[in-house]
Amino acid sequence: MSEPLRREDVAHVAKLARLILSEDELNRFTQQLSQVLEHAHDMNSLDLANLVATAHPFGLVNVVRDDVTRPSLDHDVVIAMAPDAQDGRFAVPRILGEAP
Repeated sequence: MSEPLRREDVAHVAKLARLILSEDELNRFTQQLSQVLEHAHDMNSLDLANLVATAHPFGLVNVVRDDVTRPSLDHDVVIAMAPDAQDGRFAVPRILGEAP
């Protein structure tokens, strides 16, 4: 890193985030945030030019079954079992407003 993280910087960020930190928290978070920033700096210094970008470390395999066409339920039978139907469609209560 170019310059170390100062305690005043952490206090300023906490103020911007409207956080009230105790002295102990300021010291602890300054140290922890410094470690995070050092790690980010280490990651930025790596030579990744010849690496292929990946979204997942392992190859993903689709494990769903194949689609198989098969007969479905008869429309008239299903409509006959419905509690209420109109014009060959399910009739349901209104969502908005009052039910008729």
